[in-house]
Amino acid sequence: MSQNYLQLNTGNTELIVISPKQQLTQFEDVALSCVKNLGVLFNHMLSFDQHVKSITRTAFFHLRNIAKIRPMLSAADAETLIHAFILSRLDYCNALFSGLTNSTMQSLQLVQNAAA
Repeated sequence: MSQNYLQLNTGNTELIVISPKQQLTQFEDVALSCVKNLGVLFNHMLSFDQHVKSITRTAFFHLRNIAKIRPMLSAADAETLIHAFILSRLDYCNALFSGLTNSTMQSLQLVQNAAA
């Protein structure tokens, strides 16, 4: 990096180590348990539990807000808001969800059912 006159911004740099447990012990003091990259939360086990929790929390927040104004909306407007605020979050990087556990997938399914 120094050859190209670049510097690492240590204040904005995060490190996550994905390796067998035997090798994780040497990085415990500098590695984080969860990092965000392109809006997706990765943990050291690549289980995406934190990411799914974040999605469900945000989706139910928006669903509650839409429910408050639902009597004033037409069906088409409500559908547009559901697609914009909830389903777009479920669709973003959904290929990463292919190996999730049943309990984690069930929470995503719960969001989708509530949005229907």
